[in-house]
Amino acid sequence: MSKYTDYQFKPFLRDAIAKLGFTEPTPIQKEIIPLILKGKSAIGQAHTGTGKTHSFLIPIVQRIVEDKQEVQAVITAPTRELATQIHIELAKLVEGTDIQTKLFIGGTDKQRSIDKLKTQPQIVVGTPGRIRDLVNVQALLVHTANMLVVDEADLAFDMGFIEDIDTFASQMPDTLEMYVFSATVPESLQPFLRKYMTSPVHVEMNDKRPVAENLEFYLIPTRSKSKNDKLLEITKAINPYLAIIFVNTRKQADYVANFLSHNGIKPGRIHGDLTPRERKKMMKQVRDLEFQYIVATDLAARGIDIPGVSHVINYELPQDLEFFVHRVGRTARAGNKGLAITIFEPSEEHRIVEVEKFGIEFKPKDIKNGEIIDMKERHAREKRERKEDEIDRIAKSKVRKPKKVKPGYKRNMRWEMDKIKKKERRKRSRQRMK
Repeated sequence: MSKYTDYQFKPFLRDAIAKLGFTEPTPIQKEIIPLILKGKSAIGQAHTGTGKTHSFLIPIVQRIVEDKQEVQAVITAPTRELATQIHIELAKLVEGTDIQTKLFIGGTDKQRSIDKLKTQPQIVVGTPGRIRDLVNVQALLVHTANMLVVDEADLAFDMGFIEDIDTFASQMPDTLEMYVFSATVPESLQPFLRKYMTSPVHVEMNDKRPVAENLEFYLIPTRSKSKNDKLLEITKAINPYLAIIFVNTRKQADYVANFLSHNGIKPGRIHGDLTPRERKKMMKQVRDLEFQYIVATDLAARGIDIPGVSHVINYELPQDLEFFVHRVGRTARAGNKGLAITIFEPSEEHRIVEVEKFGIEFKPKDIKNGEIIDMKERHAREKRERKEDEIDRIAKSKVRKPKKVKPGYKRNMRWEMDKIKKKERRKRSRQRMK
C-alpha cells in the first residue's frame, strides 16, 4: 500500500489518520501493518524515529471488536514516559468511539488502578511491572487478549522487565500473537522470543542511514577550553526551540544543569534519580515550553518521547556508542529539521571514528565571536602527511645511489632529494591555484 487511503480501515480510523496528517505509511508501517491485520506474529527491528508506534497502534485499533467488553490487546513499554506517550497517541486514534483504553504505570496509586478495572478495557497500555501486579491480584484479566506488543524489547531486557512480561504472557491464550519491537535483538532475548513466537516474520529496516535525512551533525572540539565553557559558547551561538543536552550519569546531569543555572540559563533535567512525581512535573513543564534546554541522561534517548526538539547537544559521547543514534533521533522528527552538536576532546578521536561507521557525517565546526564557523576537516593533517609521503617517494625514485661512491655522497643525495621535493611542492601549489 502506497497511501493510507489504500487500506480498508474503519471510517473513524481513516478520519483519525487523516487528522494526524498521515498520508503515506513509513517503510516499517508498510511492513508491519499488513502482518498485524493478518494476525501474523512479527519482530520489528528498526531505529528510533521510524514510525513504529503507529505501525502497531493503527492495525490493533482496526482489529478491536467494540461490543466485546474484554481485554483484546496489551501493549508494554519499559518506562512510564514511553507508555504514557503511546497511550496519548492511542487516544487520538480511538477518539469518539466506544473503544476503551487504560494506562497502567508504576509510580501511581495501585488501588486506583484496581478501581479502574471494574470494567475491563479493550486495550491496555502500561509498564511491565504494574501490569504484572494487576494480573497477579486478578484485577486485570489478560486471558482474553490475543495480541501482545513488547515495545523497546532490548531496553526492557536490560532493565529486567522480561520476567514480568513472561509472568502475564503465560496467562494469555495459546493462539497469542506477539509483536516485538527493538532497535537490536540481542542473543539473550532469544529464549523469551522462542517461548512465545513460532516462525515470526522478522522485519529489519536495512537503512544504511539510521538517522533522518534532514538532520545535520556538527563536531566542535574543546581545543584549550573546558567542556563547560564550550557548551556555554554553543548556547550563545544557537537559539533552539528546545535542546536536549545529553550526559552519561545522573551526577553529571546535575553538575551541568547547575553550571547552566549559574550562567543565567534555566534548564530542565531528566534522569533516573527523579521521583515519579518529579518526573511527571518535569514532563509537564517541558510540554508547557518552560525550558529551552533540558539536561538528560540516556533515559531520554529511548525511554521518553519529548516533542519539539530542534537541537541535540552531546556534552559527552555515550558510553555505549549505539546510543548516539538514539540520542540524535530525538530531533528531526516528523519531517522537521534538526541539528546535533557533539563536543569532543582530542583523546576521543577514535570514538568519533567509530560513530562515523554508523553512517554519521560530521561537519567540523567551531565558535568564533558568538557564531558557529566552518573548520578545516579533521583529517586534513593526515592528508597533508600522506602527500608528504608521496613527495618523498617521488624524490627517492629520482635520486639513485651512484655506482662509485665518494666521500659525502649521502649528503649530496639528500641535497638532490630536497631540490626535487621543493620543485614538486611548487608544482602542486601552482596546480591548486589554478
